[in-house]
Amino acid sequence: MDRDRLRALLEEIRSGRLEVAEALERLRLLPYEDLGFARVDHHRGLRQGWPEAIFCEGKSADEIVSIARSILDAGSNLLATRLSPESNAVLARAIEGVRYNAKGRTAVKIVSPPPAGEPVLLLTAGTSDIPVAEEAAETLAALGHEPERIYDVGVAGIHRLWSEEKRLTLAPVVIVVAGMEGALLSVVAGIARVPVIGVPTSIGYGTALGGITPLFGMLNSCASGTTVVNIDNGFGAACAAHRILQSTPRGG
Repeated sequence: MDRDRLRALLEEIRSGRLEVAEALERLRLLPYEDLGFARVDHHRGLRQGWPEAIFCEGKSADEIVSIARSILDAGSNLLATRLSPESNAVLARAIEGVRYNAKGRTAVKIVSPPPAGEPVLLLTAGTSDIPVAEEAAETLAALGHEPERIYDVGVAGIHRLWSEEKRLTLAPVVIVVAGMEGALLSVVAGIARVPVIGVPTSIGYGTALGGITPLFGMLNSCASGTTVVNIDNGFGAACAAHRILQSTPRGG
């Protein structure tokens, strides 16, 4: 349930097109639905502007299907992250029309297209960072933003980035996904005048420490005003970009 659907429901009641009893049935599951093992938050769209997503790690395939059905039955769009191929096979058999991104391990079903937002530039340092970037890309698309991908432009071959400098200066928000030492964030934030969001990844040898080193590198960036989310959290970066674009109209 989001503001537009709630407003339409109230208008139907006021005009007499909808009986109170039927309206009560539609509102019965607000603000959440208790499934026993999960309380699905149907009010999140009203509060935050986008529905609850399913974080699939630690959940059985049957639990994922039950939560997905609850979300879709409430009229919300479905976004599932960290979804394994095995669980996706069960989900696809249970619910028609779910689209799976194997690289990003996400599943999406859009029943009510979100309002079109501004595009978001999405960069990776290396090809190995693409799975995290694809999670961000699918989240952005589900929130109404076109993800503009620029992949494999890390500092080991920084000349690859310069050919995209114009796009960096025109983008409303930039997401940078990088492992190893995470240096790409500082480079991009030193060029772009718009918000830059860093996503450290767990890619790298030994002392990359599963993403701790790029996380610390991004947090200690000399380029001021950057935002950094948790390791491998493409979903969180996309939500941060959406919040920025929702709350701040572009200006000169």
